[in-house]
This record gives sequence, C-alpha cells and structure tokens, in this order.
Amino acid sequence: MSDYRRVFVPGGNYFFTVVTYRRRPVFELPENIELLRTAFKRVMAEKPFKIDAMVILPDHCHCIWQLPVSDQDFSGRWREIKKYVSKRIGAVGKRPGERDIWQRRFWEHQIRDEDDWRRHMDYIHYNPVKHGLAPSPIDWPYSSFKKAVKAGWYDVDWQERSTGFDC
Repeated sequence: MSDYRRVFVPGGNYFFTVVTYRRRPVFELPENIELLRTAFKRVMAEKPFKIDAMVILPDHCHCIWQLPVSDQDFSGRWREIKKYVSKRIGAVGKRPGERDIWQRRFWEHQIRDEDDWRRHMDYIHYNPVKHGLAPSPIDWPYSSFKKAVKAGWYDVDWQERSTGFDC
C-alpha cells in the first residue's frame, strides 16, 4: 500500500486530475460531458466551491478548485461527482460493488502560491493541444479557457508557457 497522504487545508486551492477507468474515452460523447457538468452543478449547490479552471478530455479531466474558508472536504465532493456520473452511464464492472467509469483514486496537488496557480492554469488550458485534440486552447470546447480570456487572464491567441512539469 502507498504511503501517499492527502493534504487537507480549509479554504485551500487544489489542482486535480481525475481519470476514467482504464482510460476509456467516456467523455468523447457530448451527452456524457453534460452529465459531468450536471454532477458538478448539483454538488456545488449542496457543498459550494469555486472552479478557477477546468478541462474535460475524452479520458480524464483537470481542474483547480478553491474551497470555502471553513471547508476542506474535496474528497467528499469528488465522491459525489463520480457517483452521480457512474449511476447514469456506468455499467456494472469487474470490481465488486463498483461501476467501471472512474479510476478509484484521483490526484490532487495543493496550490502553494500564485506562480504555482499560474503553472497549473497553463497546464489545464494547454492540455487539449498537448493531446492533439485542438490546434489551440481557444478551439477546445470543453475548457474554461474562454472564460479565462474574458477575465483577462489570457490573450485569445495564447499558447503554452513552460509549465515545468508534466502530469
């Protein structure tokens, strides 16, 4: 068993990577992307949090969340999001009591400072280009990039800055 320990910080900012089971391209279907969006809306209505950035690719998604000041429960939120999607598109799988939509775990990183936030924002928005799904971040429809451009965080023709890591 791994010695991995999650860091829970009330009001923390986190980068997440969540992957489908065996990297199946579950989210190449627009109706499944809509289910994921609905799951986020439902969970956010019950347990609020802010999404700074997000990208949905066929077999995984990345996002940055900011939790409320008095709350550190990102795991519970992910559990509910994954459960909502799984109940609607998952087939009963080989793993007892589970549906084969998601990998069991997810990867998180606590954002340490503004530079760290920026690098992860860049990574998220460039990810569809990196995977050959779009020629430019602005061309990928399942990303927060256009919202980030509107907020003044990016120029419309932005391309990758060196992020210094590879997830």
